[in-house]
Amino acid sequence: MSDSIRIPTSGPIHATVQPPGSKSITNRALVCAAMAVGTSTLRGVLDSEDTRVMVECLQNLGIVTELDWASSQMQVVGTAGKIPSRNADLFVANSGTTIRFLTALLAAGNGSYRLDGIPRMRERPIGDLIDALQQLGVDAKSEFDNDCPPVLIDTNGLEGGTASVKGSISSQYLSGLLMMSPLGKKRTRLKVDGELVSKPYVDMTIDVMSSFGVEVRRNDELYSFDTRPTTYQAANYWIEPDASAASYFWAAAAITGGKVKVTGLTRKALQGDVGFCECLVKMGCALIEEPNSITLLGQPLRGVDVNMNAISDTVQTLAAVALFAEGPTTIRGVAHNRHKETDRIGDLAHELRRVGATVEEFDDGMTIIPGPLNGAELETYNDHRMAMSLALIGLGQPGIVIKNPDCTVKTYPNYFDELKAILAE
Repeated sequence: MSDSIRIPTSGPIHATVQPPGSKSITNRALVCAAMAVGTSTLRGVLDSEDTRVMVECLQNLGIVTELDWASSQMQVVGTAGKIPSRNADLFVANSGTTIRFLTALLAAGNGSYRLDGIPRMRERPIGDLIDALQQLGVDAKSEFDNDCPPVLIDTNGLEGGTASVKGSISSQYLSGLLMMSPLGKKRTRLKVDGELVSKPYVDMTIDVMSSFGVEVRRNDELYSFDTRPTTYQAANYWIEPDASAASYFWAAAAITGGKVKVTGLTRKALQGDVGFCECLVKMGCALIEEPNSITLLGQPLRGVDVNMNAISDTVQTLAAVALFAEGPTTIRGVAHNRHKETDRIGDLAHELRRVGATVEEFDDGMTIIPGPLNGAELETYNDHRMAMSLALIGLGQPGIVIKNPDCTVKTYPNYFDELKAILAE
């Protein structure tokens, strides 16, 4: 792919798509399978930079995997809760799930470990996770003492105990600790300190753990979690399509006034991001749900005021749709988006202004006031979701060029090919 790509405008899109497997579920299933007794078979595995990074890190830790990326299938030989390698220097690129899940998991190892990534990863906070591990007696620290990677871990195994973890930056801290907690020598109790963002992702973690034989007791009122020492069990596990990826195709239907069916997902999916459809319904679209699909019918759009805390990965997608709505759209509850692959509030606001929108930015969101739109070359900040979302603007506005489209390799390498394909239908 070139350094930039021009997005062709489109009339109403009519298409049926099935996005690749969920990145979030794939990386959770990989961790659980790696720690299981026996060999697991994973189907529907996502082939992307983030999942390949996770697989490579697990392999560097001594986990045996048999890969068939072409058929989206993988076998993982579990280690019964043990980390085979006693020393490892792991490169996680810019994969937040990988560094957060493995930082927690390695607390149950026996040795010295280092985790590092690209320059942006060295800016992404991880101090709250390190603090929780220290409460559990783990020698974990930020190499540069700035609460960001690289992370250093020296451990002789996890004892267990009680720890509090802040939930306001990322739910991935809690998810990593939950997946690690059954591997302790005694019961582990985890309590969330303050607000917990992206709660559906924690539900997803608990569901995946259950599929591999580990049950988590929880008190939702206090956001406390309790696990006993146990071992994951191998499973034959199917990974559902990625709901965050599906959001771009539903949005394409909304922007063009078309009709897009996404197969393999329903509102009962593990992924909270299927809730993005509800945002589009509030904006005026119609929804058809069948036993194995969700179809979005684009209709005249109106602005909305919506809290997207639980579905924050789809904020940029909704922002693109908002440009074609009647009246302003306000997005709230996503302050943690500033700590993602880029500042997904400030940088998003900047690019929306470049195409003609008026944007009022505040700490945890923004208000988007559509204006006469214009073409522009849009920066992606090496953020896959910026590239995929901003490209949607080009479906309705001529002259939109997306820089660095290759950054979608992080979670959806074939995105632009598949977007082009539905435009041709």
